[in-house]
Parts: sequence; structure tokens; C-alpha cells
Amino acid sequence: MAEKPSTWSQLLVGYGEDAHRLGEGRELWLGGVRIESDRGAIAHSDGDVLLHALSDALLSAFALGDIGSYFPDHDPKWKGLESRVILEVVLQKVRESGYRLSQLSAVVTLDRPKLGPHRTSIQQHLALLTGLPEKRVGLTFKTSEGLAPDHAQCRVVVYLEPLPEKQGEKS
Repeated sequence: MAEKPSTWSQLLVGYGEDAHRLGEGRELWLGGVRIESDRGAIAHSDGDVLLHALSDALLSAFALGDIGSYFPDHDPKWKGLESRVILEVVLQKVRESGYRLSQLSAVVTLDRPKLGPHRTSIQQHLALLTGLPEKRVGLTFKTSEGLAPDHAQCRVVVYLEPLPEKQGEKS
């Protein structure tokens, strides 16, 4: 008799990363939260490296390309786009594929400002945007140790599981 696939065999993993140069007088957005800073991302959209890396990680789990495939930076209609909109579109693609986000782990590299004081607000906002419990939103903040003081970077790993109604169909 064939064994039913285990939940573990149905889990998907995705990885994404993003980086932007920083410029004076621009807004700094991380995880959908505006961070007080004299510098922000130089980008076609709002430049939220955390939401961009998260969106790319979700797309990579399904081999669906990257956010540039859906929101190309050469298209003027996406100029100034809020990254939460990108994430909403990508999360819909995840649901249409029969999955949901189960956990995310992100590492943000930024020399200044210090992000520790913003951890709770970023974690809460990511939980709200993704529908995850806060304890499933892992955030690590690093500096570049002076190697790249004029840029922000983020790496994200995501775990996805079948939607409960889809899990029964796979058995």
C-alpha cells in the first residue's frame, strides 16, 4: 500500500534578496514601516528591501520569476509603487497555487539608522500584511561593518504549506 505524502513533503521553501543604494532626502521603508532617517532607498518603487525580498522569496518557491517580471522598473506606471501592493499580488499568487505562508525569516543589513528600536513595529506590520502570527516572523538586523554604508540589503527565507482544503486533495 502506498504511503500518503507527509506534510513535510508538501512544504515549499523560497529564498529572495534585494538591495538598494541609499540617497539623501529619500524615505526609508522596511517591512511596510516608514523608518525615520535622513536617507532612503533609491528605487523605482518605495524601495522597501524587506518586502521586495519577501515577495521574491514567495515567487521563487513556485518558480514564478521575480518581482521585476510583474512590476518592471522601466514601466512608468509602477513609479512610486508601494511595496505592500507588490506583496499583496504575490500572496494572491501563492493562494491561487494552493499554498499559504507558514513562516518567514529575514536578515536586514543596514548601517544606520539602528533598526533594533523598530523591530516590534516591523514584526507586527509584517504579521498584519502576511496573516502570520508574530512568532512566525523572524527578523535579524545586521550592519555591514562599514563595508557598504550607503546601501540597504535584505535576505528572506520562507516556508509555505498547502492550504488546509488543498491538503485533503493531495492525500
